[in-house]
Amino acid sequence: MLNILFIGDINGKIGRQAVAKILPKLKKSQKIDFVFANAENSAHGTGVTEETLKELMEAGVDYFTNGDHAFDKIKQIGCYEKFPVIRPANYSCDAPGKGYAVVEKEKSKILLVNLIGRVFMAQNYDCPFRKVDEILAKFTKKSLSAIIIDIHAEATSEKVALKHYLNGRVSAVVGTHTHIMTADTEISKEGTAYITDIGMAGFADGCIGVDKEDIIKIFLTQIKQPHTIPEKGRAIFNAVLITIDSKTGQARNIKPIIKTINIE
Repeated sequence: MLNILFIGDINGKIGRQAVAKILPKLKKSQKIDFVFANAENSAHGTGVTEETLKELMEAGVDYFTNGDHAFDKIKQIGCYEKFPVIRPANYSCDAPGKGYAVVEKEKSKILLVNLIGRVFMAQNYDCPFRKVDEILAKFTKKSLSAIIIDIHAEATSEKVALKHYLNGRVSAVVGTHTHIMTADTEISKEGTAYITDIGMAGFADGCIGVDKEDIIKIFLTQIKQPHTIPEKGRAIFNAVLITIDSKTGQARNIKPIIKTINIE
């Protein structure tokens, strides 16, 4: 059996610190084999940098997925060649980086795929359904221990539709992007684990990781405000622990993990 931990969107410095404080002990206590995390908000709320990725790797993350902020730090696009990080596969084929990776450790090989939704999203991305078909077709004759899909999307309907579309074809479909953990973890009879959104690692007492006063002011005035991410205070750590039979690639269990910690 493989124990795979997937951490929700890591948001800002406080999110990175929460991961650094919680993850090492969690890896030991839960005997975790692989750790994946969505890092698209890890650098001050938008994008990734070499420094933030190094920090999270030192904390114990093996590989990173991304989302609509993948290229917000335009000067850092070299990260996609140097670090274990992928971006959504259904970005333009001319975008830097790759949309999937085979992550190996000892005798286990996991295909990690990153997709982005199209409903309520700003960019005109390629179809995530057709793109994942293209990727899976490349691995039909290859031996894999598990296949994990991160669908970074706004609409719950789009995530649920992808769950049904991939049911029995992959080990797990996990949603990211909304920063709020949903209460719908399940294992299908065909052995596919699912959650609509894992949630986040970030500031717990704001609005999806941002200072609440900034967001309330936007709703009251309908005028854009800067998003401030507090660096101290109560942080939340959301993740799911997925147990997979490496011989069949079928998920046996999916467990939500919710922890809070005070960051000084």
